[in-house]
Amino acid sequence: MKKMRILALVLGFIGLLLIAFFVYYQYNISPIDNSSNANIEVVIPEGMSTNNIAKTLKDKDLIKSELFFKIYLKLNDVGTLKASTYLLTKSMSLEEIVNHLVEGTTNQNVVRLTFKEGETINDYAKLIASNTSITSEEFINTTKDKTLLTELINDYWFLTDSILNDEIYNPLEGYLFPDTYEFDKNNLTSESIIRTLLDEEAEKLAQYKEKLEDNDIHNIITLASIAELEGVKDEDRKMIISVFNNRLEQGMNLGSDVTTYYAFNEEMDSDLTSEMFNTYNPYNTRSSAMAGRLPVGPICNPSLSSIDAVLNPATSNYLYFVADKNRNVYFTSNAKEHEEKVQELKENGDWIW
Repeated sequence: MKKMRILALVLGFIGLLLIAFFVYYQYNISPIDNSSNANIEVVIPEGMSTNNIAKTLKDKDLIKSELFFKIYLKLNDVGTLKASTYLLTKSMSLEEIVNHLVEGTTNQNVVRLTFKEGETINDYAKLIASNTSITSEEFINTTKDKTLLTELINDYWFLTDSILNDEIYNPLEGYLFPDTYEFDKNNLTSESIIRTLLDEEAEKLAQYKEKLEDNDIHNIITLASIAELEGVKDEDRKMIISVFNNRLEQGMNLGSDVTTYYAFNEEMDSDLTSEMFNTYNPYNTRSSAMAGRLPVGPICNPSLSSIDAVLNPATSNYLYFVADKNRNVYFTSNAKEHEEKVQELKENGDWIW
């Protein structure tokens, strides 16, 4: 009899738990506000974690619980939530919201553009022209507009009068932060794109602001842009900067081929000539006339890791480096060692060309 009572109590307790969970489940899957049909824009960028997606939805007051959102995904074996820009409402149930995120239902008035590290403003202009009504020429012209540039220098602490040098190909080269952005098609202009990328640059550089302001920001971004194209790994870029610093201290030219490509507007897979190497150009650090000097400006838009490499470089006695076809970088202390390494790479079939 006693066992029956205990069993009944256990079953009753389990029943109460099930009822409680059912109520909890129904409460959390129900809409926040059945009467609200106002669109709420939610941006889910590439690579955002489930935790951050849950937090974003909770912050927008679209779900009742971050924890339950994650429980719901597990219970229903929900697959990948797609990066996009969504228009959601508080009258949507949790199931409807999740379905949108799984299907990648987007806001048709939004255009999504990914600007890559190491690309130039000319590359950015082509991307914009192929995805919007803004022409490449229009975007380029806007980035060179002197009136706008003066406004931007006043608005962004990291832009200085150095970008107004007439020898610079594009004043904003190096300063438009590479990332994925969402833009409203209905209000899209060249200036709005430029300011959005500069806003992101400001946010990313904030952690280095004191250090940047104590140095020549333009030179730092210029060096970072070279390191971006010369190295792939963070540790290689820090060592590459140490080589550049050593060469500058000794009054040598940087001897960076990537600056020559930019100077003569050549594709990176094309051959450079002796004539190019020996021709003076304010970007061409292969020229002996550029001994002890940096290019007049950045040669691409660098990643944050390349900027960090300039601000926190390695220390070495190296004066040379060379990369193989697999982008492995080798450092040497003198010209003889450098030539021997180049010859070794050629003999082993690892030469980049």
